[in-house]
Amino acid sequence: MTTLFSSHRIGQLALPNRVVMAPMTRVRAAAGGLATQSMATYYAQRATAGLIVSEGVQPSVIGQSNPGTPGLHTDEQVAAWRPVTDAVHANGGRIFAQLMHGGRVSHSSTIGTQPVGPSAVPATGEVFTPDGPRPAPVPRALETAEVAGHAESYAGAARRAIEAGFDGVELHGANGYLISQFLSSNANLRTDRYGGSVVNRTRFAVEAVAATVAAVGAERTGIRLSPGGGFWGVEESDAREVNTALLSELARLEVAYVHLEATADEEVLLGLRRAWPGTLVINPVFPMGPKQTDRADADRWLGLGADLISFGRAFIANPDLVERLRTGLPIAPVDEATYYQGGDTGYLTYGAYQHVA
Repeated sequence: MTTLFSSHRIGQLALPNRVVMAPMTRVRAAAGGLATQSMATYYAQRATAGLIVSEGVQPSVIGQSNPGTPGLHTDEQVAAWRPVTDAVHANGGRIFAQLMHGGRVSHSSTIGTQPVGPSAVPATGEVFTPDGPRPAPVPRALETAEVAGHAESYAGAARRAIEAGFDGVELHGANGYLISQFLSSNANLRTDRYGGSVVNRTRFAVEAVAATVAAVGAERTGIRLSPGGGFWGVEESDAREVNTALLSELARLEVAYVHLEATADEEVLLGLRRAWPGTLVINPVFPMGPKQTDRADADRWLGLGADLISFGRAFIANPDLVERLRTGLPIAPVDEATYYQGGDTGYLTYGAYQHVA
């Protein structure tokens, strides 16, 4: 019988359990997008997860969304990540880098130039900048000839991730960032080969994944999707159709896994499970909603056909989350005020469960 603590294989990686630490932005990088010793400690503390997926890592300067996030597009960034991956591996863990191109969800004060997107349509709401929240700007619509270069940026960052010691990469195709913008029916108003029909709107995602597979191998490449999620004003009026079409292409590329967020009706998610023949990671609750994923959610989705279950916020305050889930120990609450404040408070100040005699 498959349980949350059964082993599973992704490519050459043997996972000792089916608990995945979901990617979570923590904005603790140093100047220049460099990983830090605190980041090495943070991830190493959580190495009992079957798989860790890092916070979003920008694949280029123009791909950066938030200030304080790390990159994988310079030699210095590669060198800064090596102590992080070494620390995770020394503690027996496995870690993929999430490659996140923010697209229109950025600001000129963060990246030094106008953000880009599929079309000149701004995101909804305010974006983070070095000067605090600012209204999302109108992005510059990418010229057709430019699009392939942005798809290739994921592959370049993937090569650097492997050089830095990561076991693989996850392309961030969810939550309203660049890949999600191309999949969208309202952020993507293009009339060229990257817009309009379902096939055209999936083209950028397919090209980005194909380039990454060519760079580091299918067994080292995953992707995260949020069908119909609505983040940053992105809509998918045909979420079932566009994501099913995308999964068909991903199956042809034989990527290591697809990571779905529970952002659509269960019927849609189960249809996508049936459409995807490979390893499926699912995050069972709506991201940043009032409920956090618990053991009951995990067990239910394993029964519905998921292979791996990702936990987000529960990992912040519970570095020993796997053991707490295994033994039924209480899950400690997280201090939301420390999510993005920087420093080690709310980052390295959570400990393992303390048994009282």
